[in-house]
Amino acid sequence: MNLIQALDQQNVKAELPVIEIGSTVRVHIKVKEGSKERVQIFEGTVIAKKHGGVNETFTVRRISYGVGVEKVFPVHSPNVVKVETVRRGKVRRAKLYYLRGRAGKAAKVKEKL
Repeated sequence: MNLIQALDQQNVKAELPVIEIGSTVRVHIKVKEGSKERVQIFEGTVIAKKHGGVNETFTVRRISYGVGVEKVFPVHSPNVVKVETVRRGKVRRAKLYYLRGRAGKAAKVKEKL
């Protein structure tokens, strides 16, 4: 058991980004294409957080060309360079899966002041 905990501690990031449900975030991801490496930005609303510790993930949803796109990011992944909070959302749920069935202005989340 101690071996597993020691291995987990190597992969844990020192500073965790502040990720709140309903917030609009910009996730900077390292993308490797051949021998080149670049940073790609994915912006959307955080609709879920799962697990904890090393296995912690968060799901970001956006509408791209009229199609809903969701990506699940591990918090402690070395490929996630930075997570910026664009705006904070005011929600009363831990999971915002109901946004999947909504389109346009109905899929907006109110801003927390």
